[in-house]
Amino acid sequence: MTLQVYTALLPGGAAAVMDIRTGRGQWRHLNATAAALWTQITEGVPLAHALDVLCDRFTDQGADRDTVRTDLTALAAQLHATGLLDANLAPTHAPGTSRPTVRLTRSTAPRPAAADRAAGLLGLTVALALLRCAPIRSSVALAALLARRDRPATTAEQADHLAQAVRRAGRLWPGRVACLEESLAVYLAARVRGRRVAWVIGARTAPAAAHAWTEAGGEVIGQDLADRLWPYAPALRI
Repeated sequence: MTLQVYTALLPGGAAAVMDIRTGRGQWRHLNATAAALWTQITEGVPLAHALDVLCDRFTDQGADRDTVRTDLTALAAQLHATGLLDANLAPTHAPGTSRPTVRLTRSTAPRPAAADRAAGLLGLTVALALLRCAPIRSSVALAALLARRDRPATTAEQADHLAQAVRRAGRLWPGRVACLEESLAVYLAARVRGRRVAWVIGARTAPAAAHAWTEAGGEVIGQDLADRLWPYAPALRI
């Protein structure tokens, strides 16, 4: 069974749902009430039972049961209308207590080694071709397939060199290389070099946004804190 919908659990009980069934994927941000229902569903609880559980929960907190039931039923109808209830859902995972260190982009990075530059160019070429010409689920499937072959872990320093190589290769591309293309390229470049990094896609709240990145050695690789407000919660990690 191919998973199609992934969930990032956000602070305050909210959630962000990533649907990769079509195109470049679509995000839907859920408030705490919607996220509570969604989490029950992703854990395999039948919808009718999930509604009963949440009605009991909110009623115990002093809410009117009929109002809660009406609102939750309407919410379930909205989820059904989006087709999410018919998709193959990845289970939600409790957010980790530890957060990776964010490794900042270096303004004066040394020139990557020739092998890293070649791997970066190849990784970016494949990433751009996949993400421009095929739905994102194809990229996820390829990354998951490559992950089946174990490779030594890449250190944060090695991954940083690959990220710099990918950015240098990106200067040859006339269009914009966004975080999704860049992170997948680093993931693929690491595989070319016979090593592995984690490819992660996630979201944040306040303000709501999505992001893709790579991790190695317990660090988020090549980020600019002036542009990115952390932390992001992962929905998909390969």
